[in-house]
Amino acid sequence: MTTPGVKLPPGLVSNLQDVLKKKGNQAPEDDDDKSNNKKDDESTVQSSSSVEEYDPTKPVIFVTNSDGIDSPGLSFLVEALVGQGLYNVSVCAPQVDKSLSGHSFTFQESIAVSSADLKGSTAYEVSGTPVDCVSLALSGALFAWSKPQLVIVGVNKGSSCGNDMFSSSAVAGARQALISGVPSLSISLNWKKGESQENDFKEAVSICLPVITAALKDIETGTFPKTSSLHITVPTSPSENKGFKLTKQSLWRSKPIWQAIAANRNPSAARFMSNQPGMGLQLAQLGRDASAAGAARRLGSQKKNLEVVESVGVSGKVDRNKTVKYFRLEFQDSIQEDSDENLDFRALENGFVCVTPISVSQVIEPDIEKAATEWINAAIQTDK
Repeated sequence: MTTPGVKLPPGLVSNLQDVLKKKGNQAPEDDDDKSNNKKDDESTVQSSSSVEEYDPTKPVIFVTNSDGIDSPGLSFLVEALVGQGLYNVSVCAPQVDKSLSGHSFTFQESIAVSSADLKGSTAYEVSGTPVDCVSLALSGALFAWSKPQLVIVGVNKGSSCGNDMFSSSAVAGARQALISGVPSLSISLNWKKGESQENDFKEAVSICLPVITAALKDIETGTFPKTSSLHITVPTSPSENKGFKLTKQSLWRSKPIWQAIAANRNPSAARFMSNQPGMGLQLAQLGRDASAAGAARRLGSQKKNLEVVESVGVSGKVDRNKTVKYFRLEFQDSIQEDSDENLDFRALENGFVCVTPISVSQVIEPDIEKAATEWINAAIQTDK
């Protein structure tokens, strides 16, 4: 394991190397797929309820993600942690995909929270963001425990390198835990459309388990870094990875592409909306209310426990004379010429599992501080 540039406590590196030496990077044998029909399997519900009792003798690992409660990355991670039998595994994840929502809270609207079925864990699905999930879990309002030993966000679909970390809701979830004083990891798989397969998530989990074990060891001894979270990115072909590499956050970013959507793509809807001033706001409000009501009906039919407070939308004024245009956001990878092999995106391209420390401390580089001071002084003198 290389440790260029950024330094972590020697204990974490030592523990990681020790665990890797003992366990290797082999994925566990394939089991029957339990994630696709977990909500419809009554035996799963019964089994889950029998192990959901909190065991105070075991440490708590809290898990969330950005892709939603039904994502395979979350299912494989929870299954692996539960299978070790060493932890209380608690889950609180978004009902649907909330990728790229950044560090956003649901504010001035209520969220719906309902029990979910992830065998061996205490799990809830939330009509909010990953940051909502972490904040709610750590508030003490949802789980029997007061504080988890570790928060893990993942395994998430798609890499979050460089400046994309600012918009990544997976990184934001781990950052929220760090802000709350709880050690955290976020894990992503560099998913490539047409190349990656669902089982790659399972391999990614197996590869990252040694890091999780090493982190837990250092948390117990008090040597895990308290000022940073660790973001782990697994390459597209997990089984062919070249090992772990401690990397630096780069300036890499994906390019946002806004595509204009013609109204005639759905002419009947366009005509209806154009003749109904304010209908967009009304539908948005109905959508928020219906999401909670729909969740109640759907989850009630599955005999789930539900905690719902009716959402209240924000009203606004509508100008009847305004023209409505439609746009859709897509992202395109940008080409970076930086050849530093210790940067996150470059190490990932070279086949390494990247471990990037993410800090919340606002450290100003000396040269930037000096330049800003000179500019302020000059601006004040000019103003006089």
